[in-house]
Amino acid sequence: MFSKIRSLIFKFEPEVAHGLAIKALKYNFVPPKKIPNNKLIETKLFSKIIKNPIGLAAGFDKDAEVYNSIFDLGFGFVEVGTVTPLKQYGNKKPRVFRLEEDEALINRLGFNNSGSEEVLSKITRNKPKGLLGINIGPNKDSQNRLEDYLVCFRKFHNFADYITINISSPNTENLRSFHNKSELNELLKLINEEKKILNSAVPIVVKISPDIQEDDIPTISELLLKFEISAVIISNTTDSTRENLININKLEKGGLSGKPIEKKSNNLISKFYKILRGKILIIGVGGVDSGKSAFEKFLNGANLVQLYTGMVYKGPNIASIISEELINILEKKGVKNISDIIGNKK
Repeated sequence: MFSKIRSLIFKFEPEVAHGLAIKALKYNFVPPKKIPNNKLIETKLFSKIIKNPIGLAAGFDKDAEVYNSIFDLGFGFVEVGTVTPLKQYGNKKPRVFRLEEDEALINRLGFNNSGSEEVLSKITRNKPKGLLGINIGPNKDSQNRLEDYLVCFRKFHNFADYITINISSPNTENLRSFHNKSELNELLKLINEEKKILNSAVPIVVKISPDIQEDDIPTISELLLKFEISAVIISNTTDSTRENLININKLEKGGLSGKPIEKKSNNLISKFYKILRGKILIIGVGGVDSGKSAFEKFLNGANLVQLYTGMVYKGPNIASIISEELINILEKKGVKNISDIIGNKK
């Protein structure tokens, strides 16, 4: 069905199409997709059993408007945001670009969202049906970015199944400096201290950039382990990897997502897995749009996967399609559960 109407949807500007998708989900114009329980793909995330390891990445439901409708589409978990303390417009439009031949997007949205108070209000009014993560970040013009993270953490720690610390968007100036050892150490130290003050048990997740240097991997891993971070998301969008793209929009500034970053993401997952070895969960992101692409993420060391661009190109039933394809792959290989293949790349 989606393949038949995609050409019509793609006649709209990407942000207009996204707004229409949010409205369609909000008003139940998209029918739910039931996924049968299957032990092959059932998994655990932060002590909770979920039906499948396929999540929707932050960026789609920025303002926590339609996460329950997304659960109804068959996603095992959903992450909303990025949410900043105060409402902000983001960067000037146009700021999202399709690269159809490349099955990719470039965005320079800049953390556009309605602010932490409004997002919190929506979540308290609309209890999540499934496992919900909240992705937080600082305001663009903030004088104290560390405090911005803490403000959001205080607001959401009682309402999220996990909180993601976003240090990796390429669209907020100097945000990625938090990958530096001293800055990351200070940020995670403050978050951990705040967690203790609040007597909070909420799991902390860190979302990293795909553009880090290989030499940074051991240092980042060491800090993740030091502060007992529960999971790492690998990875955000990239502001490089343009050389083999076809569409003219490759010249646009912003973060590239979709199929072109699949290999880069997988390589990074594999390198982190060799150090972390199951001590910290890995959520793999980048180019997931099929059972096969998800399977490759698991082989490289991901415990779970997330997607966003894949849904833009493959439609709202993508979670159920990937689930079915994964089940078929695992059955053919005689695997009892998805957890048995994690890190088994040869």
